[in-house]
Amino acid sequence: QVQLVEFGGGLVQAGDSLRLSCAASGGTFSAYVMGWFRRAPGKEREFVAAISGNGITTDYVDFVKGRFTISRDNAKNTVYLHMNNMKPEDTAVYYCAARGGLLLSTTIRNYDYWGQGTQVTVSS
Repeated sequence: QVQLVEFGGGLVQAGDSLRLSCAASGGTFSAYVMGWFRRAPGKEREFVAAISGNGITTDYVDFVKGRFTISRDNAKNTVYLHMNNMKPEDTAVYYCAARGGLLLSTTIRNYDYWGQGTQVTVSS
């Protein structure tokens, strides 16, 4: 059983940067693909980014490409989401998730473990 806890959410202004962290425990961290998802007010949860267990392969949804970067530190059992040039439409609860195996996925149901989420609010 893997436990995930997100940190780093908060209130920022448009154009600011923010880094989210997700600390994992209870499993072999490098064996999991890690993903970030978000749920904006009134919308469904959606994929944001994913990273392979070794940190080499990443995937992003189009609307964050060039602004967000996912990374991981397997020695610290932590995955990060670096968010730059933030926009009001980035306002959401951000969740990290873990998926066993090697293949990245953008699909919610393919992830086995989830954190509780952290609120990010971007003011205009």
